[in-house]
Amino acid sequence: MKTILAAYSGVIKGTGSSILSALQDLPSGLWPCISKMEKHLQVISVMQWVISFLALGVACTALLIYIFCTDCWLIAAMYIAWLIFDWNTPKQGGRRSSWVRNWTVWTYFRDYFPIRLIKTHDLLPSRNYIFGYHPHGIFCFGGFCNFGTEATGFSKKFPGIKPSLATLAGNFRLPILRDYLMSGGICPVNRNSIDYLLSQNGTGNAVIIVVGGAAESLQCTPGLNSVTLKNRKGFVKLALQKGADLVPVFSFGENDAYKQVIFDEGTVWRSLQKKLQKMLGFAPCLFFGSSWGIVPFSKPITTIVGEPITVPKIEDASEETVDLYHAMYIKSLQCLFDKYKTRFGLKESDILHIH
Repeated sequence: MKTILAAYSGVIKGTGSSILSALQDLPSGLWPCISKMEKHLQVISVMQWVISFLALGVACTALLIYIFCTDCWLIAAMYIAWLIFDWNTPKQGGRRSSWVRNWTVWTYFRDYFPIRLIKTHDLLPSRNYIFGYHPHGIFCFGGFCNFGTEATGFSKKFPGIKPSLATLAGNFRLPILRDYLMSGGICPVNRNSIDYLLSQNGTGNAVIIVVGGAAESLQCTPGLNSVTLKNRKGFVKLALQKGADLVPVFSFGENDAYKQVIFDEGTVWRSLQKKLQKMLGFAPCLFFGSSWGIVPFSKPITTIVGEPITVPKIEDASEETVDLYHAMYIKSLQCLFDKYKTRFGLKESDILHIH
């Protein structure tokens, strides 16, 4: 256990790339132990992200309140002052860190599933883009790993393009968690933040929006290929206003990370989920994974970045124009799914359900 913790310490500090190379010099009889240790590191890497996303913000808020009530209150007061001063940073491009995005911990995170990123077309650094990511899944593991880190080599595959994964704005009101998210280039999924990235931050920006959002997460379950898109047109209207090209993205295997108890429409539990979704901005799901319930299943996730749809800049686009480009986007996503589905474990007869 001490060996695992020492290795993981190196991973967090970004020195983990030398760990495995050093282990290669060990006698061949020790390789089963090395392989087991590597698997432990992968599980720990995934767990730290899941727990951070679920509890880091709340825990740090409680800790901040506690410190404020002790003799160390000045520390809490200074942080709160900084928080007020820095409040609008997430809406103004954030504060990404190339060092954090390249932590070796993310390679272990990637290899646990494993997660792959496949490029189908070049993207021009002279344009801005809105990626529509499908499906949401429970934790959007593929979206985070591919666009919130460099574990799958996004910057090498798409040189000159800077990805910004959009997530709930409420996460950026929580201490420490907001800084952790911003370090990966993650931004709030609100109008101010996306407007800034697409109109005041030059070109070569790619905002990744998980179009289905919380509603889609309530439908995700292994083997189900379903996306919430039919009435989601806001991202298309925004693309027209900013002249940003639309790029469909589909992650095969995203829904396989967890099993979920799906309640039927009209039941009390379903109604409660929807009410909480409106109040909190996210949908509380009853899900379980492979170990302790919270560790996801080790299932491959393959993210395909499709062909960009060229979008003209029309600040006051008509409803007909929005519908036209929305239909083009749906058709492009459908073609992307049909082209690659048999390569990643699906049958030719499997179809993409669009709600």
